[in-house]
Amino acid sequence: MINQTLEKLQAMKQAAMVAEYRRQLETGAMNELSFEERLAMIVDAQWLSRQNARLKRLLHTANLRDTSATLSDLSYKPERMLDKNKVARLSDLQWIREGRNLLVTGPTGTGKTYLVSAFGREACRAGMTVRCYKMSRLLLNLSVGRGDGSYEKLIGDLKKPDLLILDDFGLETLQPLACLDLYEVVDERRAQKKAIAISAQLPVSMWYGTFADKTIADAIMDRLVTGSVRFELGGPTMRDDPAKLYSADDTAN
Repeated sequence: MINQTLEKLQAMKQAAMVAEYRRQLETGAMNELSFEERLAMIVDAQWLSRQNARLKRLLHTANLRDTSATLSDLSYKPERMLDKNKVARLSDLQWIREGRNLLVTGPTGTGKTYLVSAFGREACRAGMTVRCYKMSRLLLNLSVGRGDGSYEKLIGDLKKPDLLILDDFGLETLQPLACLDLYEVVDERRAQKKAIAISAQLPVSMWYGTFADKTIADAIMDRLVTGSVRFELGGPTMRDDPAKLYSADDTAN
């Protein structure tokens, strides 16, 4: 009877339930629990397994630049100028649900990529879809798409995720066609009320100068900046000693 039940669960691809059922059979102490309690443990095991599998899939699809980043490991040393209360407020991810953009700026090595990646991981944990691109790679993909006929599909794919992360924004001047490509992305996401998180070395006040087409620049900046949430990070580079950036022991109370 027991073997038949296990075989049926295996056939239904309920591997975690099978493992928990077998564990209970091998543990004499389980006999002290009621049927309802043991059943709940079996169901919980399968539920947790599916949640973990889904998170793994979401993180794989997200392609975060820093896969180890977590909000709990952020450093709040004064020189970083990272507002702990602001991070805590944003950790509920309501800004993503509302389609507000997150703009993170600061010098090289101050943890911009880590911060946007940490919010990306948190979004995946909440069951949201995330995609992360290095800005130069995204624009290259769109440029190639114009030539091979995949442009419309790429634009369609870019408007789907709950959160789109653009890393290393503004490292080079965008030529008119690249400006138009970026406009298409931000306009589609604005229309869908989907959030964009951006990391950039240049302060937001200097972004306008990175667009060769000033008419399109106005439209892009309006869609990116209006209603956005911002972090302006400071301090020396922390890349020489990653522990300075990632250690939770350095966080302020």
